[in-house]
Amino acid sequence: MPLLTSHIAVITGAGSGIGRAIALGYAREGARVVALDVNAESAAETAKLVSDAGGTVDSFALDVTDRAACVAAAKKIADAVGPVSILVNNAGIARRNGMTGGADAVIKDWEDIIAINLTGVFNVTHALLGPLRANKGRIVNIGSIQSFVHIRQPSSPAYTASKHGVLGFTKALAAELGKDGVRVNAIGPGFIETPLNAGTRANNPDGVRLFIEHTPLGRAGQPEDIVGPAIFLASDLSSYVTGSIVMADGGYRAV
Repeated sequence: MPLLTSHIAVITGAGSGIGRAIALGYAREGARVVALDVNAESAAETAKLVSDAGGTVDSFALDVTDRAACVAAAKKIADAVGPVSILVNNAGIARRNGMTGGADAVIKDWEDIIAINLTGVFNVTHALLGPLRANKGRIVNIGSIQSFVHIRQPSSPAYTASKHGVLGFTKALAAELGKDGVRVNAIGPGFIETPLNAGTRANNPDGVRLFIEHTPLGRAGQPEDIVGPAIFLASDLSSYVTGSIVMADGGYRAV
């Protein structure tokens, strides 16, 4: 029996990579999916894949850094789709300029990464808080191994700070919203091969090798490796789980 039947699941950054994989996985489990992405064409491509696979889906363009747009999107979803009961905060970017690199680059990284990876999580969650509380919803935030550790090669102080923030936000919300029956958890992916890091993988093969050598399972992850944890945290299988992070890192943090 499908695990997410009767749920409406909003997924940000659903136009590719982990977000697209979760959209397809949730649809297979019976959820009606709302695919959001800053790129409307990418969101529509995900929607077509979900629809072609037999799922029910809607797609909308959304810049998660735009708070007013998030409020407008929440209203549009309420009017056109229905009450949201699952939110996956997946939208994010990664850049790898260190603090001691070019001043302009590191400042730009900080502003953009924090705006998308952390403030964007707040914006979308805040906009959808009403239906999530009313429906005893489930929030799944995408953290990282960098919610705990900093990867030095290549360095990224802004990305590390943003993902530490996502984990802290997850715990704070879990503590506050538990009385409403809302469960809030995170997933901590390790090195996952996605379009987001394609350039880094191509330009830094030594860094990729170091990641994989440090990973007990001995391979990079794929977006589909995040789908199982995402289904678990959104379903009743995790009915007594909140304020936690499920690591999907191939064992990276175990060694």
